[in-house]
Amino acid sequence: MKSFIAHGRSEETIEAKTRWFRSLPLVERMDLFCSFTNLALEANPRLPDLKNARSAKGRIRIISKS
Repeated sequence: MKSFIAHGRSEETIEAKTRWFRSLPLVERMDLFCSFTNLALEANPRLPDLKNARSAKGRIRIISKS
């Protein structure tokens, strides 16, 4: 993982975060994925019981507040 301190808002954009994530080796990406999953399960242990999830049809658009 590359470690540095960002001093500007430009490093907080979704694009900058995507570039950072893509720069990680696959092993580190999977470690982060597992950490995020564990965090979500700690916050809501009933998450695996939720059965009403539906897959998204077509294209997915990410909307961000500018």
